Amino acid sequence: MTLQTLPVELLAEIFSELDLESLIKVAYLSRRLRAVASDPSLNPWRHPILRNLQNGSGTYEQCLSHLSVRSIVPRQNWIEIFTLASPRFLLFESTLPNLKSSEWEECFRRRFLPGWSKWKKDSSWKEAFMKVLYRVWHRNRSSCTSDESWTKYIVLNRSGSANELESSSRTFNPLAIFHAMKLQNNLAHLPTQIRLVLDLKDVRILALGVLDLPRTSLNVNPNAYTFLRPSGFGPSSISGRMSHPRPSPSHRNYPMFTPGGGDRRWSADDTEAEGMQWVGGLMYDSLYVMGHFFSNFPRGLPPELIDDIGNGQFASFTWQDFLAVAPWMEERISQIIHGQGLGIHL
Repeated sequence: MTLQTLPVELLAEIFSELDLESLIKVAYLSRRLRAVASDPSLNPWRHPILRNLQNGSGTYEQCLSHLSVRSIVPRQNWIEIFTLASPRFLLFESTLPNLKSSEWEECFRRRFLPGWSKWKKDSSWKEAFMKVLYRVWHRNRSSCTSDESWTKYIVLNRSGSANELESSSRTFNPLAIFHAMKLQNNLAHLPTQIRLVLDLKDVRILALGVLDLPRTSLNVNPNAYTFLRPSGFGPSSISGRMSHPRPSPSHRNYPMFTPGGGDRRWSADDTEAEGMQWVGGLMYDSLYVMGHFFSNFPRGLPPELIDDIGNGQFASFTWQDFLAVAPWMEERISQIIHGQGLGIHL
């Protein structure tokens, strides 16, 4: 039996173990091998491409830059590339493929938070994707906030309601904002707890709260626990892994727990198991993935990383984004309030 006589499924499996450069060469050896390589249903390109995009170093094989000019590569692979590749690679190093409008929309929704679709306006999905991608690249390298003067964030109140609030982007500091919240709730003497809720390609969703042994249940925030540990809550609202936007490998099982050390919604000392409960309000915002910020998010944040949060660049985290990240919470939130206040209209 020779390479030419092997079943096509086995050939595709063998090809998928090659690096991209070798796969390109093999695909041009004969008509049969070319047919196997270019078959969208077999798609031996997916695993070599994913190995490049998920290697953690941020560097890819050189041939990935111009993969779009090769007709032997099925177009569906570009949805993976646009979802997972670095902004710099897509903006300045790669040759863009010819995709349909629906494919560009799929790329957008897989990569970005749904609230970011506001940047589309009257443009095409391709233009919207590239515009937002450039915005991510730009915000990672400067403190310029001209395109978004106000940064929105969500607060879950212990009463069961939620506020969508905003603060000036130029001076946005979630630690300072949350400290003011603690003062209002007489919780300033307790340390701020920070949880990495979800790791996406371009942003990380953070939760800031306070754990305490409450003397009364009036101070307990029941929705905080439900948000961080969705198992057992609203099963009708949790239908498998989240795909839009697509989590990073460290949170691939989200909203369920992902083993391996990357999922940091639970603390190392398991203080919640010792009777500690979330009290007061819980604040949610999104931090751009920048350089050293949470590159290896540790259990129990050291002071220097907590300080770094105040120096990071943040993106708006809206009610629409909140429901995309935690759809099971919609039936548990008693009222969504846009702006300050309790939502009481006299």
